[in-house]
Amino acid sequence: MSLVTAADVAAATTRIAPFVRRTPLLHLPGERLWVKPENRQPTRSFKVRGALNAVGRLAERGVGHVIAQSSGNHAQAIAYAAGRHGLRATVVLPDTAPELKVMAARKLGAEVVIAPPALREVTCLALADRLAATVVSSDDFDTIAGHGSAGTEIGRDLSRAGTILVPVCNGGLLAGVAVAAKAVDPAIRVIGVEPELAADGVASFRSGRRTAWPVQQTYRTVADGLRAPVLGALAWEHIHRYVDDMVTVSEDSIEAAVDLLWQELGERAEPSGAVATAAYLTHRATLPAGPVMAILSGGNVAVRPNADDMTI
Repeated sequence: MSLVTAADVAAATTRIAPFVRRTPLLHLPGERLWVKPENRQPTRSFKVRGALNAVGRLAERGVGHVIAQSSGNHAQAIAYAAGRHGLRATVVLPDTAPELKVMAARKLGAEVVIAPPALREVTCLALADRLAATVVSSDDFDTIAGHGSAGTEIGRDLSRAGTILVPVCNGGLLAGVAVAAKAVDPAIRVIGVEPELAADGVASFRSGRRTAWPVQQTYRTVADGLRAPVLGALAWEHIHRYVDDMVTVSEDSIEAAVDLLWQELGERAEPSGAVATAAYLTHRATLPAGPVMAILSGGNVAVRPNADDMTI
């Protein structure tokens, strides 16, 4: 299968530029860690980068209706992108999805269909056939290329080669960031991060072949956006070729990272968005020398009234 190139990422970056924000690198005081706050994007997640590129390309081809299955953030991104390009959007969400994410997708104009977690994909495909809608996966070629724009920004912002920590669900973000960052500087190290309770990607990386975990296992983690049971096939091909390593983090470390990002940087991170920072806290002694960048991939959380704590 064809892999995304630096040229594809460059074209995607130009295509989505009118709709996304170029997020900065925020330094964590006293540490060699910089955080890239993708929670500042229009839908509070990096997912909008890939969705805007993929949906934009489909709009250029005359597609009028797109459909996607998602744990929540990809659904919002597809709804947002469809709205920007005048397309109809349908999204399939699991019945475990946080109400905040369900309501956000609806508010952005998508028709929302709820299904059991294990039936998300088959429900999406059946609806696509019935509605004559085009499926937009979170690891499609154009989606990966759009996600790569985040890696290009990091590569350009680095003063010297360092390490990028990237949250992993089905691997689309990791794939795009790896392609883009390595194009800027091949010496940049790219490391994927998963919860210990949903480490199918790490198992794949260690064995050298794509490995699936049962949904019942991956749904144990608090990081609801990282519960995919297997890496996407196209994402895996990029990860296998370009990614330097993959690591896991505990549930306690994820919660600690959420608190740290809020207390030290004032950034609202959902658990899925905080795993890269958790990886730094857990593995900093063994990470390569030099600066470390952690992608804060999403911040779809609600702040309780008159309180500093947050809930999904």
